[in-house]
Amino acid sequence: MDTLRTFKTGTGTDGKFNSLPALQDQGFSNISRLPVSIRIVLESLLRNMDGKKVTAEDIKNLANWNAAKPGNYEVPFTVARVVLQDFTGVPLVVDLAAMRNAAQEAGADPSVVEPLVPVDLVIDHSVQVDFAGSQQALDRNLKIEFIRNKERYEFLKWGQQAFDSFKVVPPGIGIVHQVNLEYLAKGVLEKDGVHYFDSLVGTDSHTTMINGLGVVGWGVGGIEAEAAMLGQPVTFLVPEVVGVYLHGKLNEGVTATDLTLRLTEILRAHGVVGKFVEFYGPGAKALSLPDRATIANMAPEYGATMGFFPVDEESVKYLRGTGRSEETCQTVENYFKAQEMWGIPDKGDIDYTDDLTLDLASVVPAVSGPKRPQDRIDVPELGSKFNELFEAPTSDGGFGRNADSRNTVIDIHMPEPAGVAIGSLLDNPQPGAEKDKAEMVTNRPTPNEVDASKAFEPIDTKLTHGSVLIAAITSCTNTSNPSVMLAAAMVAKKANKLGLKIEPYVKTSLAPGSRVVTDYLNKTNLQSELDQLGFQTVGYGCTTCIGNSGPLHPAIEDGIKKGDLVCASVLSGNRNFEARVHGSIRANFLMSPPLVVAYALAGRVDLDLANDPIATDKDGNLVYLKDIWPTPEELHEVIDSALVPEVFNHLYSNLETANQNWVEIQSDTGDVYSWDDQSTYIQNPPFFDGFSRTPDTEAKDIVNARALGIFADSVTTDHISPAGAIVPTSPAGQYLLENGVEKASFNSFGSRRGNDRVMTRGTFANVRIKNLMCDGIEGGYTQYFGPQDVAAPDQEIKAIGEGKPSFIFDAAEAYKKDGTDLIVIGGEDYGMGSSRDWAAKGTRLLGVSAVVTKSFERIHRSNLIGMGVLPLNFKDKEDYSKVVDQADATFSITGLSGKLTPAQDATLTVTKTDGSSFDVPLVVRIDTPAEVDYYLSGGILPYVLNQILDNAEA
Repeated sequence: MDTLRTFKTGTGTDGKFNSLPALQDQGFSNISRLPVSIRIVLESLLRNMDGKKVTAEDIKNLANWNAAKPGNYEVPFTVARVVLQDFTGVPLVVDLAAMRNAAQEAGADPSVVEPLVPVDLVIDHSVQVDFAGSQQALDRNLKIEFIRNKERYEFLKWGQQAFDSFKVVPPGIGIVHQVNLEYLAKGVLEKDGVHYFDSLVGTDSHTTMINGLGVVGWGVGGIEAEAAMLGQPVTFLVPEVVGVYLHGKLNEGVTATDLTLRLTEILRAHGVVGKFVEFYGPGAKALSLPDRATIANMAPEYGATMGFFPVDEESVKYLRGTGRSEETCQTVENYFKAQEMWGIPDKGDIDYTDDLTLDLASVVPAVSGPKRPQDRIDVPELGSKFNELFEAPTSDGGFGRNADSRNTVIDIHMPEPAGVAIGSLLDNPQPGAEKDKAEMVTNRPTPNEVDASKAFEPIDTKLTHGSVLIAAITSCTNTSNPSVMLAAAMVAKKANKLGLKIEPYVKTSLAPGSRVVTDYLNKTNLQSELDQLGFQTVGYGCTTCIGNSGPLHPAIEDGIKKGDLVCASVLSGNRNFEARVHGSIRANFLMSPPLVVAYALAGRVDLDLANDPIATDKDGNLVYLKDIWPTPEELHEVIDSALVPEVFNHLYSNLETANQNWVEIQSDTGDVYSWDDQSTYIQNPPFFDGFSRTPDTEAKDIVNARALGIFADSVTTDHISPAGAIVPTSPAGQYLLENGVEKASFNSFGSRRGNDRVMTRGTFANVRIKNLMCDGIEGGYTQYFGPQDVAAPDQEIKAIGEGKPSFIFDAAEAYKKDGTDLIVIGGEDYGMGSSRDWAAKGTRLLGVSAVVTKSFERIHRSNLIGMGVLPLNFKDKEDYSKVVDQADATFSITGLSGKLTPAQDATLTVTKTDGSSFDVPLVVRIDTPAEVDYYLSGGILPYVLNQILDNAEA
């Protein structure tokens, strides 16, 4: 395929590129009608075709993409770069460090192990709102962040100096997606004289925010991100593409957040899971780039892989306004024009699988909640909706309360305001409280506690159902958008002028997505207005949106319990699943930043904010929303302060020295990390134990294996992966106690993802997982059939035959001593849910050789292969019922020996305790030749290491 052509770069010189119009001229006549997002992926296939990872057949498949029936094939997409956040990024850097150790042990220069594409890690997930409502909050929260995360930050700082293509954006700079939008993204990249589309994957679901800039990218699990870092394709099933035709204009007072929540409602109802969504039409063209980014950001909430906007004049205007060079901006424009992909398409230009339409004039101010982002409520209806949900059963999304408790009032006495934390790590640097067990509550690296360091006038107040306890201007979704941030500040200004105050029980916070926000709020003299109202800056990170909302005042916690109150949070975030924002707050509403300020002023959510009075002013007059809402003219006066190129260039220069706390972190140096055996956060994982420079060329049968677990349908990666609180009586808890970690300092599994010793012990240990080998029991238990003594678990479990009830980890360790292979048996949709890398890593480290199921979720199947674990399906799903009760049997999988081929047959032989046996036909779920190579190498990490060492020796 001869497609290499030239175009004029921004410097006026010729640049090479793989031309899609040239490919169209070679018999693929439909390319100009393909969705723009599909064409960007197609260019990557064209550029990376090597006959193995990417074949000519792959290109033909995608070039002939059929909107009505896209097909059922995998697309091997090689991305241009990778972005990480610190929470999920640490284990990936741990794996790279381990790979360097393995290279050194193989006699090679360890520095040959290097990410093959640029990798940027932004530290944004670790700051918590311990302090709020004061000018000292930012500094205090930052200090506590560094106390909690010292080991992790030392390790990341080593990685920054060790790897040339790995960069770290320190704490206190911003949220990964906003930093990506404002600084990291370039639109078009160049290597060896060839220009190509910017594209990426990230280890955070809201990576899709960059789709607003016309960059293809989405969130993936850790193993997929590792593969991408090491130059391997990220494979995905060819998607349907849903077009959304936007037309009309937003009415006065309607924000980009309102539009995004409406689109989330529409698209979730339509069903776009696993699909690309592409916005087009005059309404899309008229949206500002930050508005587009807000919509793109919430693709995970409406269920899409992407929420994509093509590149046009507005895209380049944003690049220019955020300080990208004139050369970069002109190159982007010229490149997209050369690819015949410049501009927002209009009706009829593109073929889509489905085509939806939205008139922007139909959008009205709204919130979403109280438990799901797609449950949109018009602002006037929130009060009545809250009352309706108060009595509705929990099965219908309600709170299941009795009407006679609706008017409960609880008196609260607080010696200090709600934003002052009690029991500070600044006084006692020991990370804090045991965490709740639900993953959405605990998927954060911070505990909930802290201290008041000065006296305040005592406060007496009252709480009721519907009281707003947290009001947070937070999240990449909205804090990247100057129009809504300035609108929030204007609401504060008008409220201050009227003498309005926020109730003392409301914990208010402002967490900008980058320091640029602070700059334009200061320049417009609006930061002081937010400060006066209590919305002082608490940190530059995800904060409340990911559950790092910090503690509620103990008096408020006691009041909630005493009255069993249904209290609320209001936040400009993207997720509001139950207990995610705070474990004690049951109703959580997503909304625009100006509405966050307005509901904070009201102090409650059970009202019609559009028509009911919010408060009384200093003269005793009733104040309504219209009295404090900014006009378009008022916003227009300040909006031009937001995109000033010199500000972006200044604030994103010298990131290394921007945070003095980061400068003072002392780290290891050199190409190889000096592992600390005493660390309970960072350890050298055993993924390269037994690494061979001559990997197997043939597979081996699995003989006389035991079942570690037998599971029913719909076991998710949340069930499998270590998540939530670490229970003291569990293997992970016992490990920490044995290593001198007190229970109060356990932290969550999430914060210890860099330590395989903890994570392996937590695999298959979710408190809600049901191993059918332990009838009627929930949790990480199994039956061990072997000669070893195993510790009794922490609850009574009935033994099956000669089995010994035990923790799954303890049984796995005993089988390892026995030299016994292990398998896992599952039902339908095994591994569904989020793509959690430790669901596959932990399975491998427990000694599981194969997982046999009715069906797999696509990504988890791929991740198992990536860790050297063989996935298989029952050829006839009904055969699952034959093995589900065979807990005490042995299992052999034959037909694997010799040359392994994709989708080949195999046989499961089940041998019962009485010596009788029966066979069940299986299908090997290795689907591509590349996956054969990964599996035979023991996983993708050893496979890539061998490739790296081969290249170094060449």
